[in-house]
Order: sequence, then structure tokens, then C-alpha cells
Amino acid sequence: MRPGCPKRMVFGPCGGPTDAGRCEVADHRCVFLDDPAPPWPHPVDVPPPRPGGLLELAARRPVVLTDLTVTPFDPASVRAVVSVLAPDSDAVLVGEHQNRPDLPPTQLAGEVLAAGGRPWTTLACRDRNRLVLEQELAGLALVGVDGVLCVTGDARGPGVRPGITQVFDVDGPRLTAMAARAGLSAAVPESPDAPPVDARPGRLLTKQRAGAALCVLNHVHSPARLRAFVAAARAVGVRLPFIAGVAVFTDERSARVLQAFPGLHLDDAVVRAVLGASDPVEAGIAAAVEAARTALAVEGVVGVDLSGLGSDRGVLEGARVKAEVARRIKEDTVHDTVRHPGEDTA
Repeated sequence: MRPGCPKRMVFGPCGGPTDAGRCEVADHRCVFLDDPAPPWPHPVDVPPPRPGGLLELAARRPVVLTDLTVTPFDPASVRAVVSVLAPDSDAVLVGEHQNRPDLPPTQLAGEVLAAGGRPWTTLACRDRNRLVLEQELAGLALVGVDGVLCVTGDARGPGVRPGITQVFDVDGPRLTAMAARAGLSAAVPESPDAPPVDARPGRLLTKQRAGAALCVLNHVHSPARLRAFVAAARAVGVRLPFIAGVAVFTDERSARVLQAFPGLHLDDAVVRAVLGASDPVEAGIAAAVEAARTALAVEGVVGVDLSGLGSDRGVLEGARVKAEVARRIKEDTVHDTVRHPGEDTA
């Protein structure tokens, strides 16, 4: 591990350094900013994608991945939310939060599958040692998840369960290699606007060499920034398909939650326009659809991730908002296919 990194990373940095380059956890400059991580030593083979899954669909048409927001430890909430999202979402992204623990990943994935959803399950290194991560990977492969989003994980915030340790036996790239060797499609996150900005494409190449099959991008402040990052990644040899983050918010709280995450950047003008609209729900849905349309026009972007709470009026209302965004995006892509037959398979 790198001395001075509270997350014990080898292939850092994480997505958490502030715009000023400060560590997400400790009161010092991120130790990777002035001394880059080593390259990944030996490429890991990428297993074939699950038949009929998100990756196979993405080779034929744009796909929609939607964040799953549910009441923790409540299987009934999972069933209700998945029933709303599944008809128009190609998969759901099962998150893992430092301040909102939930059922174990394998069990939660099983609940999503039973409810008719196709889960991509986030697995973080914060709360599990290497052995437990290996157990979860084996369990996720057995239940048949579409894939795993491999993250180092946010550090637990001050005052959140202060008596509980944070493990960080491995980091996100090493977890990616473990997932690929377990036969799972591994997605990896990247934060284009997090320091060191110029080194982010090269770090994504490290994750590709570690066995990644897909990159899920955090939000950026403009379409131009998204295009620039994808082009820079391609220039250093990254061949991964990209799913671009699309922020879904319809009120102050759902916007604030997204703005609070390290490495995420929203367009302030769009936030003001949505919150100041006479119908913020419709304005938020329309803004998300337009952001998705713009992102999908970027070469290399095969889909979007509808992220965030969607609404502060409960998980079901948030699901309905995201489902409507997904429905309109899918409607757009169908119309594009009719107008330009065959182009989506190029």
C-alpha cells in the first residue's frame, strides 16, 4: 500500500480528492497526486458477458442503467421499487453507502432478481476484508448478477458509526481483478473531474488491464468535458464502453445529495433552472432526458446511469421519476433506430 493513504491503496488515487487536491479522509494532500501509482503488472482476462445482459444489449443499442434507491433492510421496498424500474431499465445499479448499510450484496441481488430486475451490484472494499470480498464475489456469481461495480469505497464520514473500523484490504483495481477471475463482468467507476484530472485516463487504463469490462462515469459539468475525457481515454488505449452519469433530481434535497459526493460535478445553471421551474418534477425529468440525449451522442458512450434519489418524497416516488426518465430515453432511441435503421449495430 502507499504510505500515507488512509484507504491503503496501491493503485490510487480514489475518486475522493477535493478540487484543491486534499485527501478525502485525512488533512493532507493526496499522496498519489505528486507520485503516481505503478501500472498494472499483468493484464487479466475479461470473462464473456452474461447472455442477454447489459453488455450484450449495449453492443446493439443504447442502454439505461438506473440507480436502485430503497428502504434499507426491507425486501418489500426492493420488490416495490424494482417493479417500477424494471420495465424501462435495462439493469439496476445496486449501490453501497457508507452512511446507509443494507442487506449483504448477494442477498440484495437475489431480492432484485426475484423481483424481475437485472442487478449490477456495487461491492466496496471499506467494510470487508479480502476473504469476505471473495465470498461475496462467489455468491454474486452463483445467483447470476449481470455484473459487479468494483469500488474502493467512500470513507465513512465523521460521526457515522465511529466505533466501527474501515478495512480497505484491497482497492478498487485489485477488486476488479478478483471479480474478473471469479468469472464476473466487472464495471469500474471513474471521476473525470477529480484531481489529478490529467491522470484519470491513465488510471482507467490500469483498471482495464485489471480486467474491467465497463466504465461507469461520474457526472461532469458539461458535454464538452465528457467528450474530452472519453477522447483522452481512447488516446491512451482504453477500449472500454462508457456509461455516462445522468443526474436525476426534482427538488433541493435530491440535487444537494448529488452535489455532496466527491468528484461529482453538476451544471449549476441546470440545477437553478429545475429548482426554479413552475413544475420542478417535469423540469427535472426533461433535464435528465436532455442530458442523456447529449451524452449518448458522444462516441464511445453506450448508455447512461440514472443516478440520485430522483425525489425527496420517498423511494417509490423517486423510482417513478427515474422510470419516466428511462421511458423517454428508450422512446428516443426507438425513434432514432426507425429513422436510421442499422446504425445502432455499427
